[in-house]
Amino acid sequence: MASLEASLVGTHRAEEESNNVPARKLWCNGETIEIQKRFLDVLSLRHTEKVPLKVIPAEPPLKPLYQLEHTPIKCQIMASCPKGEIVKAKDQFESENLILETEKGDQGHLPVLIVKHKHEEIDKWRSKRKPAVVFLHSSYKNKEWLRPLLEAYAARGYVSVAVDSRYHGQRANSQTCYRNALVSAWRTGQTMSMPFIYDTVWDLIRLMDYLSERKDIDPTRIGITGESLGGMHTWFTAAIDHRYAVAVPIIGIQSFGWAVINEKWHARVASIHDVFEVAAKDMDKSSIDSEVVAKVWEKIAPGLSNVFDAVHTVPAIAPRPLLILNGKEDPRCPVEGLLDCIHETSKAYKEAGVPENFRFVAEDGVGHYMTMSMVREACNWFDNFLHPGVV
Repeated sequence: MASLEASLVGTHRAEEESNNVPARKLWCNGETIEIQKRFLDVLSLRHTEKVPLKVIPAEPPLKPLYQLEHTPIKCQIMASCPKGEIVKAKDQFESENLILETEKGDQGHLPVLIVKHKHEEIDKWRSKRKPAVVFLHSSYKNKEWLRPLLEAYAARGYVSVAVDSRYHGQRANSQTCYRNALVSAWRTGQTMSMPFIYDTVWDLIRLMDYLSERKDIDPTRIGITGESLGGMHTWFTAAIDHRYAVAVPIIGIQSFGWAVINEKWHARVASIHDVFEVAAKDMDKSSIDSEVVAKVWEKIAPGLSNVFDAVHTVPAIAPRPLLILNGKEDPRCPVEGLLDCIHETSKAYKEAGVPENFRFVAEDGVGHYMTMSMVREACNWFDNFLHPGVV
C-alpha cells in the first residue's frame, strides 16, 4: 500500500502519454487527504502485512457459483450495451483468467477475468496501451455474470476486467458463504474480517497495482463501475485510490447514517438479513431495530454510517469524472438521503474547477435495479473521458 499512500499528496504521472489524452491533475483538499488516510488506517486493522503481489495463471470455473437465483432479464439489460462497429461474434474475444495474491489466506486470492478483442487487424484503436474498465458484480453473483458487459466494452477497444468480490464466485464454497462471512464478522470483529465492502476495496487497490503495470493498459485511463454491492465497491475504491481515473457507481450510492436516523434501513437490511437477525438475538432484542442496524454497521464496517458515509467520501472522488446512476424509487438507496452528499460533491467539483465532471441521475420510476438507460449512460461516460472518438 506504500505506493498509494505516498501518492495521496502528489500527482499521479503516467510513464507514457497515449492517444493524446491529457494528463490528469490530482486535486485534493485537506479533508480529502484526511478521509483517505483514515480509511487506509481502518484497512490496516486487518491488513497489517502487505505481501508481494503475486500473479498466478488460472483456468475459468467450470460452473460459476451463484448464491441466489439470477434472472435472464438482467443479462439482457447488460447485453444492450453498445458494441461499436466490430462484429459481435464469440470468437472475436480472448479471455485471460488469473489469480492475484493480495494477502495471506484463501480470501487473499483474487480471481480476475480479463476480456480483450482478439483480432488486432480489425481493431481501429490500435494503440499499444488501451483504456481499461473494471466491472464489479452485485451481491451473490460473480465475475462471469458480467461477461455481456465485458465483451461489449472489449468490442469498443477497451480491456475489460472483472473480479470476484470477497466470499463470492471462486472465493465462495457454498450457497451461504457470503451471508456466513457477514455473521462471522459481526461475532469476531473487524480485526478478523471485513467482508462487507472494505476487504474488497483492499483487493481493488492491489488490482490497480497490477493493472497499472500491464503493457496493454494505459495506467492513466482505467475506469471502475459496478452494480449494487459493486456500486458500493466502486464508490469507496474511487474515493480512496485516485489512480482510478473515472467512476460510475450504479444503484450503489446511499447514506447509511441517514437511513438509520430516518428509519429507512429496512430494504438494505433485507438484502443481507441474516447478520442483522443474529445481531438482534445477540443483543437480546426481539426484532431488528435502528440500534441493531447501527451496531452491525459499526462492527462489520467501522465508520460506514458516520465518518465514511457518502457525504464525506463521495466528494473525495473529485476532480475525476464521476457519474452516479440511481433509481428514483430505490428503497435501498433512498434519493432523499443523498441530498447532502450531492450538494457536497457538486461543491467539490466546482471548487476543483470541473463541475462538468460530476453528474447525478435518479431515473424516474426505477427501484433497485439496473436499466438499459443506465448501461448506455455509463458507456457514454467512459467513452467521453477514457476513449474519445470511439463509436
